[in-house]
Amino acid sequence: MSDGSDADSDADAGSDFDPVSFLEDAVQIPSQESPDEMREFVVDLLDDRGADPAVVADGCVLAKKRSPAPEAGPHLVLNTHLDTVTPHVPFERGEARDGERGASAATADGPDEVIRGRGACDAKGPLAALLNAFLAADPDRGRLTLALTPDEEALSLGAAALTGRLPGTEDRLDGDLYLVGEPTGLDACTAAKGRFQASVELSGTAAHAAEFAGSNAVAAAEDALAAIRTFDDGADAHPQLGPPKLTPTVIEGGAATNQVPADCAITVDRRSVPPETAEGFRSSLADAVRESLTTATDDRTGVDAAVALTDRESPFLEAFATDPDHELVRTVANAAREAGDAVGLSSDRGGDARPFGAATEASYFAPAPTVVFGPGDLADEAGAVAHAEREYVRVREVEAAAAAVEDVVATLLGAE
Repeated sequence: MSDGSDADSDADAGSDFDPVSFLEDAVQIPSQESPDEMREFVVDLLDDRGADPAVVADGCVLAKKRSPAPEAGPHLVLNTHLDTVTPHVPFERGEARDGERGASAATADGPDEVIRGRGACDAKGPLAALLNAFLAADPDRGRLTLALTPDEEALSLGAAALTGRLPGTEDRLDGDLYLVGEPTGLDACTAAKGRFQASVELSGTAAHAAEFAGSNAVAAAEDALAAIRTFDDGADAHPQLGPPKLTPTVIEGGAATNQVPADCAITVDRRSVPPETAEGFRSSLADAVRESLTTATDDRTGVDAAVALTDRESPFLEAFATDPDHELVRTVANAAREAGDAVGLSSDRGGDARPFGAATEASYFAPAPTVVFGPGDLADEAGAVAHAEREYVRVREVEAAAAAVEDVVATLLGAE
């Protein structure tokens, strides 16, 4: 294993790689408490195939391929994560059951098959597709980087360090185009809302509840909640993501049942759309809450307000959006449709350009053109899939995703 220098292209490096077999093995590796065993498994695989991987930046795995003409094409980065959420769900492969997408479908060899278990779709299925494409790639122009992060389901410290967003780190990627592996049902997802968390701190003056004295922070929460409820009134909807959303989720205040409370805190969850930033949201919400308190009367008079973003070691995942007409989007969507047809998926499965339903580390790669793509679903008609006890992915979708990403890499980094 090296320090991450570019590996020579090797057209045969991935010739014996089977993404479905890889996924079967990967799902059996617990990675909810630590990604270490999963990372070792992937590094050994890359090492065995001469891909010269490196572990850098708080546990990220990097492997690179450089064409004979690196400046003649784009630098394409394939990214996904190695960790999963708790609890670990055991591996199983078998016929699709009622409620699982594809349960009524059949192939020439029999009923549709699925792989079940933690990470089947989030995100070891997408990882299998990216690994297949990286190992098979022999770029004629530009560069290709495989970048795997260790803690996307937690604080994304690996991705933040990898992209130079943590103090003392530098951008090790500097990509022109990013393809991020997540369960999208083989759609090319071009945008996602961001997620911020903040606390609205209300500070008053304590007094005996029997006296007409003090400044009641809990009573002032009525005004603060009104400001939160109307915060987005008149806001423009994003063309891909729709309107932002602000939700009060936790409220705490008061210390004694016979005391005018001096303090109250409201936790809010923010789902943002471009171009809003975390700091821009914090500042705007602080202004709105303070304005609401200027009209307060009676025991709410004199309450002050402050809004603070919840402490995080890594930056919040902000919203991102890529032009749906960008070449990367068109290439991924076209490849997904062709690959789906080749394995017999229904014509309405995959190939659309749409937003993604959850925040991802794709946020750290913007504003570079970024597409989120992979087999499986966050949820299906029967309920939650990713992060759920019933997590699964269709075998044919893994095969289609692998073929699609391989085609994307060949198209973007092939001879013009």
